[in-house]
Amino acid sequence: MRRSIPLTFVLLAGFLGGSTQVWADSEPTRDDCVTAVEQARALTAELPADDLSRYFAERDLHQAMVEAGNGEFDDCLEAAARATVEMRERRHTLQPGETLKVLQAHE
Repeated sequence: MRRSIPLTFVLLAGFLGGSTQVWADSEPTRDDCVTAVEQARALTAELPADDLSRYFAERDLHQAMVEAGNGEFDDCLEAAARATVEMRERRHTLQPGETLKVLQAHE
């Protein structure tokens, strides 16, 4: 019996240039997740620290590592894929003079 491959895993492999192997008979592993996160982090390092797309991509990468810590490697790959898409498409930008204010929990 063949298992289905999550669509986001296939998309992630495409976004990462096909460097991630896709196995039809196995679930994603911690190594798959770590590789995807490292490749997405390399993309985030290309942008300035105050770039809004980088900020959102880093949040996705943080979530990816949380999911990996919980053993949810398919969710980890989905979060890494979101970060990769964010970096490639640069969905979030600030207009000149705008700033992002991130509120802390006590604010």
